[in-house]
Amino acid sequence: QVQLVESGGGLVQTGGSLRLSCAASGRTPSDNVMGWFRQAPGKKEREFVALITWYPGSTYYTDSRKGRFTIFRDNAKNTVYLQMSSLKPEDTAIYYCAVSRSQQLFEIIARRAALWDYWGQGTQVTVSS
Repeated sequence: QVQLVESGGGLVQTGGSLRLSCAASGRTPSDNVMGWFRQAPGKKEREFVALITWYPGSTYYTDSRKGRFTIFRDNAKNTVYLQMSSLKPEDTAIYYCAVSRSQQLFEIIARRAALWDYWGQGTQVTVSS
């Protein structure tokens, strides 16, 4: 079992920045993939944002957010972060941290929520215009 606790969400103005944290506890093998998803208001599906491996820290992003969002981790703290900058109102969503044990290609894992095994409770990010 893996437990995930997100924090760092809040209200920010357009153009601002936020750093989200996801603390993982329990069984987090080194070959797991950690990721961030988001669910915008009124949307049924969660949208992939970014992922990172515990080792060696390989990352993968959707093209639309690459450059504004950065995922990184602190292995000693078992924590993954999502640094978000130049935020826009359309970034408003609940942001979820997740763990995948899948060995599929990043492109496949990113597109299939069913390949993610554990989820956090989410943290709200609201970007005001």
